Amino acid sequence: MRFIVDECTGPAVARWLREQQHEVFSVYEQARGMDDDNIIQKAFEENWILITNDKDFGEKVYRERRPHRGVILLRLDDERAANKIDALRRLLWKYADQLAGHFVVVTEMTVRFARI
Repeated sequence: MRFIVDECTGPAVARWLREQQHEVFSVYEQARGMDDDNIIQKAFEENWILITNDKDFGEKVYRERRPHRGVILLRLDDERAANKIDALRRLLWKYADQLAGHFVVVTEMTVRFARI
C-alpha cells in the first residue's frame, strides 16, 4: 500500500511501514513544514492514503470537501510512536483492504469508518 505519513505522526511510523513493505512518503523526513493543503493535495494526486493525528484533516475532508484517496486519523490517548504503530498494526491486519477512499478514525479500542 502507499501511505503519506504526516509530520506529526512521525518518522518511526514511516520506518515501521517501510519495514512492512509499504511504499511511504514521510512528510517529516522528506518535506518538513509542508502545509496541510499541500499534503492532502499531494496525497490525492499521487494516490497516497494519508496517516495523521491532526484533526484538521477532518475539517478539510468534511467541511471543505477536499478529495482524498483515504485518510487514517489516529485519535490516541497515548501518542508515543509504539502506540501509533500498534494501532496501525491492528488496523492493517483487520481492515487493509477497506482503507482506500475512506476516512477512518482509529483509537486504542475502536476503528470507525466515518461517513462522508
